[in-house]
Order: sequence, then structure tokens, then C-alpha cells
Amino acid sequence: MAIKCMTTAKSQGESKLKQEMKRKHRVEFGSSDESMVPENFIWPDEFKARESVPELDVPHIDLQKFVSENENDIEEATRLVDEACRKHGFFVLVNHGVDMELMKNVHECMDEFFSLPLDVKQKAQRKVGENYGYANSFIGRFSSKLPWKETFSLRYAAHHNLPVTHDYVCHHLGPEFSQQGKVYEECGEALSDLSLKIVELLGLSLGVPKEKFKKFFEDNDSIIRLNYYPPCNKPELTLGTGPHCDPTSITILHQDHVSGLQVYVDDQWHSIPPIKDSFVINIGDTFMALTNGVYKSCFHRAVVNCREARKSIVFFLCPADDKVVRAPDEIVDKNPPRKFPDYTWPMLLELTQKFYRSDSNTFKAFTTWLQHKNLATAASSLAPSL
Repeated sequence: MAIKCMTTAKSQGESKLKQEMKRKHRVEFGSSDESMVPENFIWPDEFKARESVPELDVPHIDLQKFVSENENDIEEATRLVDEACRKHGFFVLVNHGVDMELMKNVHECMDEFFSLPLDVKQKAQRKVGENYGYANSFIGRFSSKLPWKETFSLRYAAHHNLPVTHDYVCHHLGPEFSQQGKVYEECGEALSDLSLKIVELLGLSLGVPKEKFKKFFEDNDSIIRLNYYPPCNKPELTLGTGPHCDPTSITILHQDHVSGLQVYVDDQWHSIPPIKDSFVINIGDTFMALTNGVYKSCFHRAVVNCREARKSIVFFLCPADDKVVRAPDEIVDKNPPRKFPDYTWPMLLELTQKFYRSDSNTFKAFTTWLQHKNLATAASSLAPSL
């Protein structure tokens, strides 16, 4: 049973004074002239967003039919997933088995968290080079092309018996946030379980035993990210999230009712609008490497609007730190040669957190960076000791 986020019911008529306090403590994305967008939020013309774009044709996969072990249903699901992942790596999952009451509770917790005074949220401030905590566009290593959003990122560790998600929230925000931490922990567990079913489906679509990738990810060390995109008076000037490919393995996205996800396919941006009680799934760079490039990690972004805020919940599936990312021989034999270096997830994470802003060339940059790093390590090991 999902745990309710709020320990006490909020009064319907919150005092004007309390609302004013929240307003004063909120992150101010706009300038004193509300018709303007600060210069460091304005993106170059080639990245400028258009809210009205064609909808991307993605398959809707009924997961319960896949797990039913009916051969015709399995064949249809794997065929549709294979076609989509070879082209752009996106599909929609319906009838997935995740409790939607739980996801509703997570959204309630997000509403509560992102409406907190800024100084409270900053107790969990994400530091440069780290992957967990609260961040907004004014905290970080970039000073231009800033995203119009706030985020709260949490670790979910499937291989730990300890509730690391819950404990992180309580440690940084205080024990009064225990209920929020429990809801986020429960969300991580549900989406981790779902991710293992997804990689089984992807394995069969690739022609490998469905247990192959499930075993690889069953001790996953993953990321839960809560996104809040405020309204923007000039949404055509900025972006909620800049164009990028996910460096992680599999992304599970739950959108609220507000559209904003756009994917770049066939030299054009397309939208994937929200569908009630569904998840959007996409392939990340690390799973692309596990398929030797057969499945694509696709360029995508989030746009904002001038009417209402948008929220999304994201689960980034990542392998345990000691797992070596290497495409199975049976996949490479069908699609030679081997196209990616062996690596562990912390290596790629180090690049994206400390040295490189994720874009469409992240993995190419990582390959070059890794080669230089390996050469430097080899050279230092050969150097004579003094």
C-alpha cells in the first residue's frame, strides 16, 4: 500500500502571509521585468523551442501481455520494441503494474518539496561533481544556456538492505521529512522492479535470453530525479532541459498532465505528450553500449510554457559500480565489430558530472577521454620510481 506523503492535511485557505513567505523564498527565474528572460537562460537560435511540433509515432507496449507468456503477445511486443529502439529508442509502457496511487503520492510530495522556502531546499543542495541533492539553475558549473527548472535527485540502491533514499532525505532535510523519504523509497523500489521487466523485454527483442540483462541490473544503483519546470513568460527563448542523450541505461519517465517532452527524429523535433497511467521509456548511452550500438540513445529535450508548471518523475536505471559495461558476444557476433570500450558506470558518470555537459556527442567524448585516461594511467605505471 502506498504511503501518504502529507502527515497533516493542508488547510484549503492557506494564509496570505504564508503564501507571501513562500513567494519570497522561491527561486526567481524571471527578471524584474516579467516580460523578459535573463540572458543566461536564453538559448542560441538553433536550440530555440517550439511548443507546437508533430507528435512522435511510438508503440504502446502492454507489459501485462508480455509477461503473460502468450507467444503471440511476446512476439508482437518484442517486434514493436525492436523497431522503435533501432530507430530512436523511445516507447510508451501501459498496463505496467505500478500502483498509480503511489505515483500520485510522489507528485504530492513534489508539490510540497518544491514549494518549500529556498533555504530549506538548500539543506540538500547538490554540490558540483555530485549526482544527488537539490539543484536549480543558479547552482552548478554552468553560467549560460541555463535550464528553466529545479530538480531533486536521490539515490536508489537495489542491492542495499538499508533504505538509502529515505535516509538521505531525513539526513539532509530533517526527520520531519521522513514520510516524503518513505514515499520516494517506495517509488524507487517499484520503478526498479519495473526496469528489470523492461530489460527482459529488451533482451528478448535483441535475441538474447531474457535473464541476461536482468541479472546485470538486478543489483542496480540508480537515480530518482524529481523535476519542476515553472511557467515562463517567453518560453520560446529558453528550455526546461537542454538537448541531450541520457548517459544512463534505461530511463523511466512519468509525466504529469502538462506536455513538454520532445525528441529529435528524422531531422525534426517531435513531442511525446502525456498519456494517463503510462510511462515513457527510452534507451540511454550505457544500454546503447550494451547493445553494441544496435539500439539508439536519442537526442531529446524538455520545453516549458507560459501557462502552468510542469512536473515529471524520472528513474534512471544504472548498473552497480563494479559491473563492466560490455556488449554480450552474441550481440557483437551479429553486429560486428565491437564498437564501444569496456567501462564501469562511475567512469562515465565522472565525465558528465565534472568535465562534460551531456549532449548528442557525450559518448564520443567519453571514448576519447577514456583513451587518454588509460594512456596516462599506463604511462604513470611505467615511470621509474624515485
